[in-house]
Amino acid sequence: MPLHNREIADTFIKLANLLEIEGANPFRVRAYRNAARVISSLAPRVSDLVAQDKDLSELPGIGDDLADKIRTLIKTGELPLLKQVEARTPPILHELMKIEGLGPKRVKILYQKLGIRHVKDLQTAIKQGRLKKLSGFGEKTEQKILSGIQHLNQYTKRMKLADAAPVVDSLLRYMRNIDGVEQVECAGSYRRKKETVGDLDILAAAKDSEKIINAFIKFDEIAAVITQGTTRASAHLHSGFQVDLRVVSEKSYGAALLYFTGSKEHNIAIRKIAVQKKLKLNEYGIYRGERQIGGRTEEELYKQLGLAYIEPELREDRGEIIASRKHRLPKLISLKDIRGDLHCHTHATDGSASLEQMAKAAEQLGYEYLAITDHSQHLTVAHGLDKKALIAQIKKIDRLNAKLQNLVVLKSMEVDILEDGSLDMPRDILNELDLTVCSIHSKFSLPQKKQTERILKAMDNVCFNILAHPTGRLINHREPYSIDMERILHGAKERGCILELNAQPDRLDLNDIHCKMAKDIGAPIVISTDAHSPSQFSYMCYGINQARRGWLEKENVINTRPLKDLKKLLNRK
Repeated sequence: MPLHNREIADTFIKLANLLEIEGANPFRVRAYRNAARVISSLAPRVSDLVAQDKDLSELPGIGDDLADKIRTLIKTGELPLLKQVEARTPPILHELMKIEGLGPKRVKILYQKLGIRHVKDLQTAIKQGRLKKLSGFGEKTEQKILSGIQHLNQYTKRMKLADAAPVVDSLLRYMRNIDGVEQVECAGSYRRKKETVGDLDILAAAKDSEKIINAFIKFDEIAAVITQGTTRASAHLHSGFQVDLRVVSEKSYGAALLYFTGSKEHNIAIRKIAVQKKLKLNEYGIYRGERQIGGRTEEELYKQLGLAYIEPELREDRGEIIASRKHRLPKLISLKDIRGDLHCHTHATDGSASLEQMAKAAEQLGYEYLAITDHSQHLTVAHGLDKKALIAQIKKIDRLNAKLQNLVVLKSMEVDILEDGSLDMPRDILNELDLTVCSIHSKFSLPQKKQTERILKAMDNVCFNILAHPTGRLINHREPYSIDMERILHGAKERGCILELNAQPDRLDLNDIHCKMAKDIGAPIVISTDAHSPSQFSYMCYGINQARRGWLEKENVINTRPLKDLKKLLNRK
């Protein structure tokens, strides 16, 4: 059974967490965390690389020892070192570290001092007031932990879209090779490209449904079959997903695809339209009386309802039906519209590739421009650039641009927005850049008004161009900080600033609602990958998904424009 990259990365994260709790060598712990980060960012499956006998030590930060461990994990499904560590360090400690506000030191104290063996034990200890009696634990910490538990329970039942993608690809590839499958698709929230997905809804068209079901349950990634009938089956995968398969006839495939894609709200709305037209719409087709008048394709169903075809990403009952009826649906942005990436990092700070390697990868994608946005010095999670180092990088970019033929590397920096709204670099050096990407990496818990004013004050600086990952959220891990998004969007429009849709699968920030709000207000958007390696340029597709859910068109996104027009837009001085 092939392991997916996420499963391999999760194994090394668990190992790193348990070793850190034990007090292991920090460099060793960091190596395992780095391995997880590298693996999770790779486009190709590491399992495929091993099957092709590729040298894993050529991957950034992966030495011979780590490469051997990865190969062992893929070939056996187990990591011997992790089993040894688990034997002496309870796995629950790893689970506790998923709670925001708990690091290895605190988890170890909770385990040793309070005998915490389960998340419920932790909730009980807080309720009984035992936690705040420990040194380093106060009421604020208690509240943060309780909030973290609530967040964990609420969101970790759903997985990130990017984690689902390779699983779905593998499953669909298997299904398409089954003799007799005429059409097959993954429906549900995955097809609507929501940022997280729950169960995977697979829909297939075939004449012999039972034959397809019998072949499906032999898929080597299935851990357990839940139910099996003649037209449907459900199973748990080793990756943690539940898959529900439905097999229908080809004449009903479009109707079933529409029904199982959803959303529920969209389906209810279009069924009401069918009733108004004295028609019946269900998962088998659309009917006038007993006669089926459509169902093979979604297009013919919408046509019978007097609607233009509605893209899956828009099916949330947020105005798409009215827009469809009036032929005013947006012409949604697509990946081919993107001309460049305005947020990426090199190994000068916390990336894993050189300036030249990032430029070469962007050039191979056919990009016209690429902004190198290594961090400013204030940022504590990376050894950021000071003024001297930034000047040296500017000169290096100039030399590189003299050699490049099809790509222009733009001089930029990801500059911290400090608590008082000032930028973490002097204006004289910022004036030498083509653009700035400005972001918040600290003081997330400021009150909404103060956090909003912090950003608006930063935007007053004429050197400010792009607000990166505007709400600071990390999907399934950290809630967004509190800001008045409407004020921010109006402020950006008035000042000539741009808001980023960060395409990192952990972020997808702005969310779809805020993208639509930005479009309605007229605030421009940039879709950037925040890539830390060449392979992460592939994240652009997730940004495009989010943009489409937010009704964004080509003209709403600045990095669809030629370089000449882009530079005019970025010039605030």
